[in-house]
Amino acid sequence: MPPLLLRAAARTVRSRIVDSTRWNGYRPRGDDVIIATYPKCGTTWMQHIVGMLIFGSTAPRDIMQTSPWLDMSARDSLEEMLAKIEAQTHRRFLKTHLPLDALPIYQGVKFIHVARDGRDAALSLHNHQSHYTPAFRARLNAADPKSSNLPAPKSAAEFFSDWVRAGGSRGNPDESFVHVENSYWAACNEPYMLLVHYNDLKADLDGEMRRIARYLGIGIFESLWPQLIEAAGFEAMKAQGDLLMPIAQEVWDRGAQRFFNQGTNGQWRGIYAPDDLARYDELVSTRFTPDLAHWLKHGRHGGCPETSPG
Repeated sequence: MPPLLLRAAARTVRSRIVDSTRWNGYRPRGDDVIIATYPKCGTTWMQHIVGMLIFGSTAPRDIMQTSPWLDMSARDSLEEMLAKIEAQTHRRFLKTHLPLDALPIYQGVKFIHVARDGRDAALSLHNHQSHYTPAFRARLNAADPKSSNLPAPKSAAEFFSDWVRAGGSRGNPDESFVHVENSYWAACNEPYMLLVHYNDLKADLDGEMRRIARYLGIGIFESLWPQLIEAAGFEAMKAQGDLLMPIAQEVWDRGAQRFFNQGTNGQWRGIYAPDDLARYDELVSTRFTPDLAHWLKHGRHGGCPETSPG
């Protein structure tokens, strides 16, 4: 018997890159894991962590193959993507950048939402989008011919100014930073939801990885933990970037070395204009609850409810 549908998607989200209707063909399994984030908040990091926990191994695997991005419409056809997911025999862990209200929720399927301070996410997103190869940029433009071509890359300061004025949107308000974070925070105490913050992964990788393993019901031999934690570190991932993200050679100049850029926080200081930073503070204070705003800035120990699973 397939898992019971607890709640259908409440909205459709489409952009140059994603299409939420692709989830209509999703056939859930009762132990699926969905890693859900706003872009550049630690998605690949979490995919790698969950993959190592599921396989019980530090062996590098192609993350795009082991953890498919179902709603990504600019690359694989829907038929190819669904066939890839159906063929997987390991416990599946899928990626999405959609808000929670654009996704179906099934009994037994678990979500892990990773968040980050919006100022850090925006700076990383600028690096991500401004270094596409010409061939990949052309593919994105061809995937949405009704839209204008992707604009020429701006400076990080200009990018952030546009981003914050649009509520943390890359063009579609339904997938904005504000909408994504509010949607997952609203479900933070549901049994199918685990909230993880980028700051906490940086500060206590051991503790957070163990919390994730408990939430997923995965037992790990104690002797393996030091190897898993070391392999989940940023420098280790960057050193194995070509194995973890072989597609990066097609997408970014400098390939995986560009994708695994620096992995640090606070680099926006001295880059963003004071007026735009003030706009960000206003956005956070007016569009988020105080608890959510505090958590987005500080992490789990700075505001995430203690009743959150794990």
